[in-house]
Amino acid sequence: MMKLPRVECPSCTRQIAAGLVAGRLSKGRIWRHDAPDARRDAHGHLLSCAGSLEIVDLPYGQMEIAIEEPEAAPEEEAMALF
Repeated sequence: MMKLPRVECPSCTRQIAAGLVAGRLSKGRIWRHDAPDARRDAHGHLLSCAGSLEIVDLPYGQMEIAIEEPEAAPEEEAMALF
């Protein structure tokens, strides 16, 4: 499981996950999120925050992102086929 860094949205100032931008290790794209005060418009359509999908600087620049690796399965003795 990959843990994405959280950054402050420039529009609503909430802490939102930011995914990596290909080829730009120090940049991230803020994930889509709802505006804190208005989730729907007058017609009932969902509204995204104006800061959704913006490209921002990641807090740790070119640091690697933590990825949890599954535990290795115990090795079993191989059976002879012949």
